[in-house]
This record gives sequence, structure tokens and C-alpha cells, in this order.
Amino acid sequence: MLKQDGFNYEFDSSKCDECGGKCCTGESGYIWIDDNEIKKLSEYLGYKPELIKEIFLEKFDNKYSIKEKPYQNGWACIFFDEKNKNCSIYEFRPKQCRTFPFWEHFKKNYKELEMECIGVRQL
Repeated sequence: MLKQDGFNYEFDSSKCDECGGKCCTGESGYIWIDDNEIKKLSEYLGYKPELIKEIFLEKFDNKYSIKEKPYQNGWACIFFDEKNKNCSIYEFRPKQCRTFPFWEHFKKNYKELEMECIGVRQL
């Protein structure tokens, strides 16, 4: 079980295999990615950073978010593997994804997190 200071819940990452990618799918939102993460992703995919931005990202002011694709009755991250129900760039996913479910938002919205993630349990 993973714990993080300041959070009143823990996370069992082994549940990800059963979940089907609920943290990667659902309502539309922003999946923020910074320049350093773009660089690492570009090296992994073998594309120049500018091509990564053009193909996989959307620009909002001076920030980038990973594009989404229609999925079931909502949306999925463009890197969501629909066959395997997981992240196709897992080792290179942005910080926003790496820190899930330990987001400040969920400190006050635990019930929302519970509906999204079967791997959390309140302490």
C-alpha cells in the first residue's frame, strides 16, 4: 500500500490491473505535461519535441495538455491503450499521472476519488 504524508487514504497499485483505466478515461479534462516531460517522451517515441507537440498535445496559453480521444461514452487520454486498458507510455507519463491518486483536490473530495479509483482506502 502506498501512502503519502498529508493524505488520509492509501493506494493499492495492484488494483490497477482490475480497474480498466478509469483514471485515464471518463470526462474530458487537462493532462498537463511540461517541457522536460515532452523531451523524455519525444526520446522514447523517437520524434522531435515539436512533432510530439503537433501530433499528441494541445496548447493552452503557454502550457501543453495531452490530447484526448473519444472513448465509450466519454474521453480517454490519447495514450490510453484500449486493448490492454492501460497507459501505453507508462514509464514516460507526466507528473500529473504519476502522482495520481495523491492530488490536493482529493483531500477534500474523497468520495469522488472512490468512484474513480478502486485502489484507494481511507485510513
